[in-house]
Amino acid sequence: MNLLNNAITAAILAGEEIIKVYDSRDFEVELKSDNSPLTKADKKAHLKITEVLSKTGIPILSEEGKHIEFDKRNEWEFFWLVDPLDGTKEFIKRNGEFTVNIALIKEGQPVMGVIYTPVTSTLYYGDLTIGAFKTKVEEIPVGEEIKFKSVDRLPCEKAVKYTIIASRSHLSVETEAIIEEKRKEFGDIDIISKGSSLKLCLVAEGSADYYPRLGPTMEWDTAAGHAIALASGCKVIRHDNKEPMTYNKENLLNPWFEVYR
Repeated sequence: MNLLNNAITAAILAGEEIIKVYDSRDFEVELKSDNSPLTKADKKAHLKITEVLSKTGIPILSEEGKHIEFDKRNEWEFFWLVDPLDGTKEFIKRNGEFTVNIALIKEGQPVMGVIYTPVTSTLYYGDLTIGAFKTKVEEIPVGEEIKFKSVDRLPCEKAVKYTIIASRSHLSVETEAIIEEKRKEFGDIDIISKGSSLKLCLVAEGSADYYPRLGPTMEWDTAAGHAIALASGCKVIRHDNKEPMTYNKENLLNPWFEVYR
């Protein structure tokens, strides 16, 4: 439970750093080598998370951290897998749909996940030993324990109609095709567009039934949501062979995948 508290604390404090930049509008957008955007908020969140999680003695693999060779990280039994600001495009658009993602990986499997949405102070967290939960974070007094308004066990909602969750910024042709297949199967369905790892959270909480991601993602994009989804009773499988998704591969690019209850 202490590791979960560490992850929750790191996520919330990183969220505070992000909000400072978000409210100042001082984005200073850069382009990384893959042409994806990078802001001051990404960097500040990474530093805060590293500051907190380094005290656990567990290695950290972060999107904004230094590149770590596979030969070294392949020896890790446990490690933190972090995306300090998932949904940078949503951050720049100022639509609030961005998150802090922190996962604990054990032997290639996500066993704990924390996702924090700074704009709404919404926190999702899950551990395979205790289940998955959603809560609202109250103001955090300096030096005191984090307080929650209330805590709901996931799933806590139920979609009325069959509901598919899709990416707001990355809707591929293949995804559109699979949505049409589901429409033929279920008839009248709902489609929800959402940014960042919130897509996995909506399936985990029960407000969506299915999330197909037939497009590129990286391991740090999905690991925290994957852990929360598993802890809430969902399945997260590869699209190609229907096997479970794994982490800490030599190539950190994810295969296409599907999430469902």
